[in-house]
Amino acid sequence: MTAAGAIPWRVNKDRLEVLLIHRPRYDDWSWPKGKIDDGETVPECAVREVREEIGLDAPLGIPLPPIHYHVASGLKKVHYWAVKVNGNGLVPDGKEVDSVMWCGPDKAARLLSNPSDVVPLEYLRDAHGRGSLDTWPLVVLRHAKAKPRSSWSKAEGERPLAATGTRQAQAVGRLLQAWKPMRVVTSPWLRCVATVAPYARATGAKVKLAEGLTEHRHQRSPRKTAAVIESLFDKQRPVVACTHRPALPTVLKQLAGHMPSHLAKLLPADEPFLSPGELVVCHVTHGGKKRIVAVEQFKPFDD
Repeated sequence: MTAAGAIPWRVNKDRLEVLLIHRPRYDDWSWPKGKIDDGETVPECAVREVREEIGLDAPLGIPLPPIHYHVASGLKKVHYWAVKVNGNGLVPDGKEVDSVMWCGPDKAARLLSNPSDVVPLEYLRDAHGRGSLDTWPLVVLRHAKAKPRSSWSKAEGERPLAATGTRQAQAVGRLLQAWKPMRVVTSPWLRCVATVAPYARATGAKVKLAEGLTEHRHQRSPRKTAAVIESLFDKQRPVVACTHRPALPTVLKQLAGHMPSHLAKLLPADEPFLSPGELVVCHVTHGGKKRIVAVEQFKPFDD
């Protein structure tokens, strides 16, 4: 059984606090979480459960260690993320969650009913101590499945998505809402623009076309592709960049320069690097250091 959730956190008077929830059904203290629904990815599940249980609609932060424990139906795995609460009003749903409590990590560790729930809490507290908890997401996306080159005789930049690619683009749009990047930087070629269009329409995200992310520009000048990726760090705001498979080695190499070697090893290293519609999420610390402290990789839901 797979479930997902989050540890909501804030800094109050220079002290780290986390949010515990009380579930009357079990009379326990835990984190917002729940089982994955059909047609959902794990990040989407985490965002939905947090929204449903405590009324918080916030993007996912750094991933936290998952936990495993046995339930009546077998082994249960729960994926967790850190979620920053910026003065948002919290509204427990009253049914599954009847009260919430902000407290320091030490008190939370004592109150948690499931001992294994302490594992992601300790990771979150350590990340805060390292300055690696407060981050923004930089997402790299490969466009969804396009019509085959062999069956397309017109300009390469006009080659559209295949029918499966159109469905993938819808799924990509849902998945991206787990991080809510309101900046979209994309190759102007049709298959990239069509991949990010459902997300942009749904959220009102600002779309910028970047010639450096096209296959042709990358072939002629990989440095210009790398420069586009480097420029994504400048505004320190959530962003997604959509590009093509041939450009991915350059893109990933540029990102690897901003992270320690153990994280760089998590980046895809072999062809095709990412499958159509797949994405890499890099969590970047705030401040001028352009430091990536966590890396994740996800595919949209495949129907």
